[in-house]
Amino acid sequence: MKLTVLPVAMALLTCACVALHVPATAKPKPKKLVKVWESDTTLRVPESVLYDAGTEAIYVANIDGKADALDGNGFISKMTLDGKITNLRWATGLNAPKGMAIHGNFLYVTDVYRLVQINLATGQAEKTYDAVDPKNAFLNDVTADRNGNVYVTDSRFDKIYRLANDKWDVLMSGEHLNKPNGILADGKNRLLIGATKLGAVRAVNVETKTMTTLADGMAATDGIVSDGKDNYFVSDWNGQVFFVNAMGEKQSLLDTRTEKLNAADIDYVRKAKLLLVPTFFGNKVVAYRVE
Repeated sequence: MKLTVLPVAMALLTCACVALHVPATAKPKPKKLVKVWESDTTLRVPESVLYDAGTEAIYVANIDGKADALDGNGFISKMTLDGKITNLRWATGLNAPKGMAIHGNFLYVTDVYRLVQINLATGQAEKTYDAVDPKNAFLNDVTADRNGNVYVTDSRFDKIYRLANDKWDVLMSGEHLNKPNGILADGKNRLLIGATKLGAVRAVNVETKTMTTLADGMAATDGIVSDGKDNYFVSDWNGQVFFVNAMGEKQSLLDTRTEKLNAADIDYVRKAKLLLVPTFFGNKVVAYRVE
């Protein structure tokens, strides 16, 4: 008996064969860190680092005392991309400086109860913006978006401030922020915020104020920085750094807790693939190449 294969059946068979040979999508290769350099230990409780692509300088915020002390001991240092400190006390007269951001010709840095605007050309403070209740404020991290809006977290009193067109006000407040620390404007009309109380990174729509969790399980979330490809590096102040992809999947990259080295407000130098980690009580900055 002659077997006749109908055209439709033949097509189905062909599709099935093709499907069998479709290779599975390979998972991205895990990231790893390779230590490149560490600064000397003349820094004094470095809480945050910030790379300026325009001048290739690294700025370091030094608390030099207690994190909430109004003692005037705090200062900003300047370093080179290879870890040399070129000006230990580039900007002085601060109390306990922490997060930093650059927009235009200015460096914005939090200083306990105020946001300070520093001229990048001179290192001199030109303006300050006080919290709504200076005696009950603990301003922590800073970010600036493409439009020049500057956002600041108050990690002790659950607030997010915004400086827009020289107007300074509270954008959000409430216990639902869960002690916000690290903050990043990611260019998608949203803010990524490290909720320290939850050990999570949350995404907040700037317009609607709606909030979703991107990733959790990271303890005392501190710095958040983009790798430029919709992925992020997130630090845990206790001494960990994680890589978080756009889907919220995280990978542990660094754990220096047993060495009692903290990992505070980090930054990433994209062109050199360098992750900069301020060690807080370790009094140094350590640079790692991301591979």
